[in-house]
Amino acid sequence: MVKLYDGGAFLLDGKELVTDPAKAGKAAEEAAKDTIAWKILHDHNKSADERKLNIRFDKLTSHDITFVGIIQTARASGLTKFPMPYVLTNCHNSLCAVGGTINEDDHVFGLSCAKRYGGIYVPPHMAVIHQFAREMLATGGGMILGSDSHTRYGALGTMAIGEGGGELVKQLLEQTYDIDMPGVVAVYLKGEPARGVGPQDVALAIIGAVFKNGYVKNKVMEFVGPGVEKLSADFRIGVVR
Repeated sequence: MVKLYDGGAFLLDGKELVTDPAKAGKAAEEAAKDTIAWKILHDHNKSADERKLNIRFDKLTSHDITFVGIIQTARASGLTKFPMPYVLTNCHNSLCAVGGTINEDDHVFGLSCAKRYGGIYVPPHMAVIHQFAREMLATGGGMILGSDSHTRYGALGTMAIGEGGGELVKQLLEQTYDIDMPGVVAVYLKGEPARGVGPQDVALAIIGAVFKNGYVKNKVMEFVGPGVEKLSADFRIGVVR
C-alpha cells in the first residue's frame, strides 16, 4: 500500500518518520541539505544561486539511436573534443542480420567520433547501455546524463537523468543543465516484498500513486526506512533503474 503525505516529513536517525518540524529540531529548508540529492546537486552546481541550478555532469552516455544526431548537432555548433567521458553504446540498432547488423553505418560513425573526440565506444552485442553504465560509470555522489529515458542509477549512489539529445549537446559544448532546485520525496519502505513480488511491481505501485497527480513533479525520490535493507542490490536496481 502506498500512502502519500502532503505536509512534509522528516527522517530521524535514518529510521523514524515524523511530520512535526519541532520534533525534527530543524526547519525544512535546513533539513533538505541533509539529503543525498541536495549534496550531489550542490557539488555539481556552477551557479551561485542554490535555487536556480546550472549543472555540469561527470559523464554522458548514449546509444546508437540517439548519439548520431547528438554528435552531428554538436559538430555543427563547434565541437572540438568531448570535454567529459562520453560512452557510445551500440545496443538498440544492432539486430543481427545476414552480413552484419542493421544501421551499421551508425556504428562506424560512432567509432570514428570516439576516436576523433575522445569518447568510449562499446561495439554491437557487447553491452546494453544501462548495464554498462552500472558497472563502469556509476560512482557514489556522481552525476550521469544519458539520452535514454531509463538513465537512472540511484541504487548505486549516482544521480542519473535521462534527457533529450539537446541537453547532451549543451554538455558537449561545455554549457550547463539549468533547472530549479528540486524537492526531495522520501519513499519510506517497511517490511519486505511478498513472495512473487518483483522490483517492477514496486516501481509500478509507486508510479500509480504519484504520476498522474504530479506529486513528484521536479522532485527527486530517495528510498529510506527499514525496508531498504530487506532488498538485494539487484532488487534495488530494478526499482530505481
